[in-house]
Amino acid sequence: MSAPVLIGYARTSTADQKAGFQAQLRDLAGAGCTKVFSEELSSVAATRPQLRAALEWVREGDIMVVTKLDRLARSVADLITITGELRRKGVELRILAMNLDTGTPTGKLMMNLLASIAEFERELMLERQREGITKAKADGKYKGRQPTARAKAEMVMRLRAEGKSANDIVTALGISRASYFRIVAENGHEEAA
Repeated sequence: MSAPVLIGYARTSTADQKAGFQAQLRDLAGAGCTKVFSEELSSVAATRPQLRAALEWVREGDIMVVTKLDRLARSVADLITITGELRRKGVELRILAMNLDTGTPTGKLMMNLLASIAEFERELMLERQREGITKAKADGKYKGRQPTARAKAEMVMRLRAEGKSANDIVTALGISRASYFRIVAENGHEEAA
């Protein structure tokens, strides 16, 4: 069995962080990374092309290495998503600053704890959201999402009264045919589909 390939990933938020970026590259090389993917962009960027490339490049038995947790993930939930993808590919993760290696029992335990905390935080957030909605409903402040087609009911009936066809109205207002016929029926009219 051959030795695992260590693949590094380095990221900095801005071009102004050159020293920190160079330190990441130095530490990844010092850890034995033979290939390093790097990018200079914010972790909140919609896409991180080099991270995606690294995740696609790694193969079973490889180890992905980052210097710090915040260089890899935006949040614990993001970390869990990334580690899940690595796990499915048979790739371990090593975070140098935390001395965390998912290839060890302790590293797996730490990652599972992080996943449990993320799930717990999400459940708390959803519970607070449900409580807020219940309170808002009780106070008469919560109406829920308003159906978009129903908001156009008055225009549907006006255009219909002007003699416009169902197809013309649907196209003009950007609603579905089903919504059109529902609005017409709710207003006491019948029309063949």
